[in-house]
Amino acid sequence: MSTLIDTAPTRSQGLSTTTPNPRPFRLVRHSSALAKRSLIKTWRTPEALIDVTLQPVLFLIIFVYVFGGAVAGSTHDYLQFLLPGILAQTIATGAIAIGVNLNTDIAKGIFDRFRSLPIPRSAPLVGAVLGDVVRYVIVTVSTLAIGYVMGFRIETDLFRAIAGCLLAVLFALCLSWLPVLVSMKVRTAGAVQGLMFSLIMPLSFGSNVFVAADTLPGWMQAFVNVNPMTHLVASVRGLFLGTPLGNHVWWTLAWCAGFVAVFMPLAMRAYRKKI
Repeated sequence: MSTLIDTAPTRSQGLSTTTPNPRPFRLVRHSSALAKRSLIKTWRTPEALIDVTLQPVLFLIIFVYVFGGAVAGSTHDYLQFLLPGILAQTIATGAIAIGVNLNTDIAKGIFDRFRSLPIPRSAPLVGAVLGDVVRYVIVTVSTLAIGYVMGFRIETDLFRAIAGCLLAVLFALCLSWLPVLVSMKVRTAGAVQGLMFSLIMPLSFGSNVFVAADTLPGWMQAFVNVNPMTHLVASVRGLFLGTPLGNHVWWTLAWCAGFVAVFMPLAMRAYRKKI
């Protein structure tokens, strides 16, 4: 009897010394584990990377060798001008894949299984976004690789070149919250892809990706000058080629902050309602 009385406080004391992990650290830990899951999934299905490996190759070859002479008078000059724009366009369209994948996973019931686990509810969503960074790195490397084979050369230094690549990856990472939001609102993966392409393509062609902004009609320049893609392309060109940067980098960072501030809370709210 006395033994039972003596051991009870010991057990309670042992339990009281065990404190749960703070929620932010739990979110980071579980999100990192689920990001690793996304990376493993990508590694096992390399065909899912066709859009970020083959697309920049096709765009560069087609536009440089078909339109380069007419637009710039020289395929090499147009390649120098075009590659930063193709990098920005491809990395932005590459962000669409996360919305398609999330919509597919939700339809398959994978997120219902996540909900039964002792993890923060937002961890699967944050983990999926973080795991998609590898796609943005791959598109950056593949675009620069094919560009160098075709004759593109960075005219600044290594530090600025890395800064340009990191800025493009950051832009795609922040923009990815938009397709995440769309994936929570529409019913099929095809609808996610169709809607996002309808949004991204006007931003790509209504910018300075393919031609200089001052060659466009005046009414279009008003849109081009406030287009986030324009600021990203001008920033990457400046960091790669040494063209005037102006305030394009700051505008790009401001757009990145705006994407996160607007679309991340909306995506989280839609995710909690859907799951």
